[in-house]
Amino acid sequence: MTKPALKTEALPFQLEPLTPSIGAVVAGIDLSRQPDDETLKGLRAALLDRKVLFFRDQDITTEQHLAFARAFGALEVHPFAPHKPGYPEVLAITHDENSRGRENAWHSDVTWRLEPSLGSILRALEVPPVGGDTLFSDMYAAYDGLPDEVRAKIDGRTAIHDFAHFRIGLRKQGKSEAEIEEFNKKYPPAEHPVVRTHPETGRKGLYVNVAFTQHIVGMDKTESDALLKYLYAQAAIPEYQCRFRWRANSIAFWDNRACQHYAASDYWPAVRRMERVTIIGDRPY
Repeated sequence: MTKPALKTEALPFQLEPLTPSIGAVVAGIDLSRQPDDETLKGLRAALLDRKVLFFRDQDITTEQHLAFARAFGALEVHPFAPHKPGYPEVLAITHDENSRGRENAWHSDVTWRLEPSLGSILRALEVPPVGGDTLFSDMYAAYDGLPDEVRAKIDGRTAIHDFAHFRIGLRKQGKSEAEIEEFNKKYPPAEHPVVRTHPETGRKGLYVNVAFTQHIVGMDKTESDALLKYLYAQAAIPEYQCRFRWRANSIAFWDNRACQHYAASDYWPAVRRMERVTIIGDRPY
């Protein structure tokens, strides 16, 4: 893994890296005031370098959350997850004694879309007294750490991504097969490279995840399953990771093109209440 190349002394805010390759805490910014162009440019550079940025003590409104996200691109509306009333772009993610956390698998958001997310901005409203951390894993490092023979095997390959577990949820909600077929038509299976080239950094990273990837194109099921299992496991290597302990009014902003994340569901029956806004990305290549 390489050391950060970003010249932090030139940034209009402070940046404290959490590990050599991924994660940094941003200080000196109040997101209740929309950052100016110089600050936004610096934040984008920091995001590309660190893959995930963390902000503390940001007591902002939903409108301010949305305005900050829109500075980086258009926002998506998630077709399956619950949203905040009156704000279709804001996912409401709440777990308590009646709802255990379900995001405890390594994944990159919405890779089942033809144009998956650029990034996600998650805000903590209420957090457990302990537990409920989110872990992030550097997919550049995961790719770079593969044996040469594995890289040779997957370079140029593609894989199918699908919203399969959401389809199960739709059936549990009582949706008819005709209604589900409409979702299938609107969100067909997406074919993405197993190794994605980041559109801004030009770096290669693993782009398969256990939540949404179904199989590698052109391989029989046994070979595909075995290879995907091996590739999924790379996210769990501690040297590629950082871990963030939430407090109320903390924010995480991560690059879905360069990292995966895992929300530890170790806090039940405590309450964990979050809101997420997601920035539309482009078609992977």
